[in-house]
Amino acid sequence: MGLNHYRFRSTWWLDEPPALVHGVLADLAGYPRWWREVRGGRRVDDDTAELRLRSVLPYELVVVLRRDVDDPAAGVLRAVLSGDMDGTATWRVAPEGGGTRLVYEQEVVVRRRLLRLLAPVARPLLVANHALMMRSGLRGLRARLAGERTS
Repeated sequence: MGLNHYRFRSTWWLDEPPALVHGVLADLAGYPRWWREVRGGRRVDDDTAELRLRSVLPYELVVVLRRDVDDPAAGVLRAVLSGDMDGTATWRVAPEGGGTRLVYEQEVVVRRRLLRLLAPVARPLLVANHALMMRSGLRGLRARLAGERTS
């Protein structure tokens, strides 16, 4: 695996039912409504959205997500990413206890030139930045789901 190739895996536990979780995650253009680091987004078509991502580091990534798999019965939602990062992002949604276990897996290659050049020294910062973004995403998703439940 090269310096510009990243694999991430996060596991989240939520109190909400899998169908509700899957529904929120399937709305690709809706991520800016609940994930603070998704700074903007626009729907391209029913299966595609363009998102602007920025966490604590001073750079923004623009990524196009194209829904590749949306199978609520199997609990799988996968998108192909292109733009400043190329690869895949997969959510696996499964019932656990009275709620949901959510596993996020991302495998990407960074295409943005500056980040590629800085990879030998910046890689640990990029990994830490991703971890912060994921923690924030969990908080945002919990708040969004709580709002869905009460509406």
